[in-house]
Amino acid sequence: MPELSPRRRLLVLAICCMSLLIVSLDNTVLNVALPSLQDDLGATTSGLQWTIDAYTLVLASLLMLAGSTADRIGRKRVFMAGLIVFTAGSALCSVAPDLNTLVIFRMVQAVGGSMLNPVAMSIITNTFTDPRERARAIGVWGAVVGISMAAGPLVGGLLVESVGWRAIFWINLPVGLAALLLTLRYVPESRAARARRADPVGQGLVILLFGGLTYAIIEAPAAGIAAVLPFAAVAAAALLGLLVHEPRRAEPLIDLRFFRSAPFSGATVIAIAAFAALGGFLFLSTLYLQNVRGLDALHAGLWMLPMAVPTFLCAPLSGRLVGSRGARLPLLLAGIAMTASALLFAAFEAETSNAGLLTGYVLFGVGFGMVNAPITNTAVSGMPRAQAGVAAAVASTSRQLGQTLGVAVVGAVLAAGIGSAAYRDTFVAAAVPGWWILVGCGAVVLVLGVLTTGPWARRTAEHTAARLESGEVREAVRG
Repeated sequence: MPELSPRRRLLVLAICCMSLLIVSLDNTVLNVALPSLQDDLGATTSGLQWTIDAYTLVLASLLMLAGSTADRIGRKRVFMAGLIVFTAGSALCSVAPDLNTLVIFRMVQAVGGSMLNPVAMSIITNTFTDPRERARAIGVWGAVVGISMAAGPLVGGLLVESVGWRAIFWINLPVGLAALLLTLRYVPESRAARARRADPVGQGLVILLFGGLTYAIIEAPAAGIAAVLPFAAVAAAALLGLLVHEPRRAEPLIDLRFFRSAPFSGATVIAIAAFAALGGFLFLSTLYLQNVRGLDALHAGLWMLPMAVPTFLCAPLSGRLVGSRGARLPLLLAGIAMTASALLFAAFEAETSNAGLLTGYVLFGVGFGMVNAPITNTAVSGMPRAQAGVAAAVASTSRQLGQTLGVAVVGAVLAAGIGSAAYRDTFVAAAVPGWWILVGCGAVVLVLGVLTTGPWARRTAEHTAARLESGEVREAVRG
């Protein structure tokens, strides 16, 4: 990629952030619309889970394929294809006649979304080559998630109350088209110096792993453990297959050597835990505010502002802290705040009082705002630039897998606790195990934030990067 002027680099960052905005906004807007969608389409709790998880599941399954494909055939080309498919999928979702069709169209959206965020992150990584500049750019990237969390509930509430839940998909159309035209004009093409081969077996195993695991978790409360055991077995077999197959390939879909780096492995697990907490938190909060407190979509969105605004404010601060002091401090702050927030709900039923609800939301917003920049920067900064797309895709996959599992596990626990009773009567007690799961997620962020950011961890990252680069040189010589 040619060296760009500072203004052009900022413009590329803005265009990439537009793609993140529509993908992130789509999830936060949809969460507010869940009760309306439930009434209109007659969806069960598991049906609501699938409207979210069908999207995040396909996204997680295809992100690594999209990242490696973009490195091979061109990041701009794949990014533009993603914008087209995502925008078309949004239009289809807005006219879905029933829940099953909506779930299918959400999967179409996800195919496009898989070509956006990891590819955009790879473009940013190759555009901002200075480590401090890159950390700040990633901080801005994280702030966009905060914007989507702040704007999503309000925009979603307004659209649901004034037009209906179908309107939430319309907002993607103008942003997607604008991003497509700007990408065509201003984003330069880039690709890895040496193309990586496709890995269809690895890709198939990833789909079986994520799909089998998610289906088993979501359907277990209604279908029973015995009915979902075959799907769990498929997931376990796929995981074993990946561990056997991938190291044997010269150019695997998932380069397991990445995980020899303690910061990279830590960032991957932290991303899963943090986004599982986000998925579960939003799912529980939305259903509680509307089905238990009886708020409409707009007022439920207003109640989520104390969570969204700190995320928006803390994300760029976290990026600056990563650039100046490293990843440890923001990860510690994130782990403490997220754990404390979930603990308020798990042990003290904070949702039953306005003050407790407000405090829990603020703490979670601070924690989540702090976590994104360090895990993103850690995942890509220690790797060779030629493999930036693959490394960024693993980081993005971890986020989407985490959110998928968060909704699946917390939703399954909630469904088992409520059973056939009314939400209003049993929700708070039924949600307690889910909140304890989120306490555990926050604790994972805190503990791994300490363990994977010290001198030992940095040495493993340097050793891993050196081995990856020497391996690339040997392969290039053979080629």
